[in-house]
Amino acid sequence: MAELDPLAITAIMFLSMLALMAMGSPLAWALTISGVGSAFVLWGPGGLELLVSSTYSAMDNFLLVALPLFIFMGLVLQRSGITDDLFEMIHKLMGGVPGGLGVGTVIICALIAAMAGVSGAATVSLGIIALPAMLKRGYDKKLVTGTIMAGGALGFLIPPSVLMIIYAFLSRDSVGKLFAAGLMPGLMLAGIYIAYVLIRCRINPDLGPPAPVEDRFSGLEKLKSLRHLIPPGVLIATVLGCIIGGVTSPSEASAIGAFGALVIAALHGRVNWDMLRYVMLTTTKLMGMLMWITVAAVFFSKIYVGLGAGQIVGELIEDFELSPMYVILAMLATYFVLGMFLDDFAIVFITVPLFVPIVRDLGYDTTWFAVLFILSMQSAYLTPPFGYNLFYMRSVAPPEITIGDIYKAALPFVALQIFGLALVVIFPQIALWLPSILF
Repeated sequence: MAELDPLAITAIMFLSMLALMAMGSPLAWALTISGVGSAFVLWGPGGLELLVSSTYSAMDNFLLVALPLFIFMGLVLQRSGITDDLFEMIHKLMGGVPGGLGVGTVIICALIAAMAGVSGAATVSLGIIALPAMLKRGYDKKLVTGTIMAGGALGFLIPPSVLMIIYAFLSRDSVGKLFAAGLMPGLMLAGIYIAYVLIRCRINPDLGPPAPVEDRFSGLEKLKSLRHLIPPGVLIATVLGCIIGGVTSPSEASAIGAFGALVIAALHGRVNWDMLRYVMLTTTKLMGMLMWITVAAVFFSKIYVGLGAGQIVGELIEDFELSPMYVILAMLATYFVLGMFLDDFAIVFITVPLFVPIVRDLGYDTTWFAVLFILSMQSAYLTPPFGYNLFYMRSVAPPEITIGDIYKAALPFVALQIFGLALVVIFPQIALWLPSILF
């Protein structure tokens, strides 16, 4: 094996990893087994020392402290009842507008994304609360499920995104800069979803009928309902303001966010032993999985770097005189295909060590590429056959909504996400404008 071309060795490593995953092996074990086997064959027993150094270098990073705390914050908010209050507010404010509850659902998803940092929280919460309420009011089931799934995927892009933290850890980019870069594209994509819902319901009001006149609320009741925005608004402004403003590190801001989430849950009377036990156990399980994957991925990528395959890929690009933009588009196409079969954490750990050095060598801003990656992952979460948000929705949808309905509901929103991705590719300043001002 040591006599083989580095690209051939890389292909063997990746194919063996994918074969192990196809047989049902967890990602961490697939990465570790293929990495250990490759290191042993290439460099003998001494190559296994790389696993020890990889473990130390992976764990010796204070940025990782932010991960469990942001996950804890999201889980506490999910159990705090804040989603119920926000949906009640949206019902009062926008129930009389055709498609108003769909628009409100996107807004709530954006707010939950800015509090929870993960995709599944908004999809599951609104699938339980908003989906039955909108179906009861005569909303089209495909429009409703598609809106909830697409809005839930905003958790990838709108900070504080857990996936962005992992990306920053692997690429050595600034977390604050990535958070700032994701804010405008996230709001842009939410705006695209809102425009789509409003246009469709304007053309065909039966898709999202407005509430009857007798069920609408007075101006004073609408004004009073805005009080539900105060707790999440304060939490979002505090966490993001501390990170982007440079007041605290992301790790310190995550602690502030976790404490703030507990305060909000206490205000709703939801803090009890059962809730805390569920949140802490779930956080521990998720972090255990992420840490094993992190160690294995760092080890796997160090073998790859040690082979010099990244340099060879760069030389191949030069030899074939490929346009740098074609290389970026090929990477995005790779993400789109991988997203049909792998989860986002698998994709980020597998591809970032490979792609980011190439992006730097091509002269592109890696912060811009990070936003393109996150946008691609949003599409991956809605792309059949294995988009995670499709299965989150299936788990909470009533029996009359089939998996076929969910697949069909996702397709228009995948097209909207690709449109948003194309806008950021063509106009990089959508992502880079805010970081250029703040940093």
